[in-house]
Amino acid sequence: MLGTAAPAAAAAEAEEEKTEFDVVIKSAGPKKIETIKVIRQLTSLGLVEAKNMAETADSKVLTGVAKETAEDAKKKLEEAGAEVEVK
Repeated sequence: MLGTAAPAAAAAEAEEEKTEFDVVIKSAGPKKIETIKVIRQLTSLGLVEAKNMAETADSKVLTGVAKETAEDAKKKLEEAGAEVEVK
């Protein structure tokens, strides 16, 4: 009986322990300029670097950030029209 409960408990702990998240841009969307502006606000990148990031699928905008920061960044990028994923 303990053998079946242990893997489930370990899986639940692993999910709770995750404290660092990555914000990954899937697509800049139809309003690429707005997306680039948000990327520049969230990072310290210049215009060219932010543009390249917006145009490259699966680019990590932020890495190793707290869940709140990741969710906030995702919200801002989605409001600008981008498709975003938090990993």
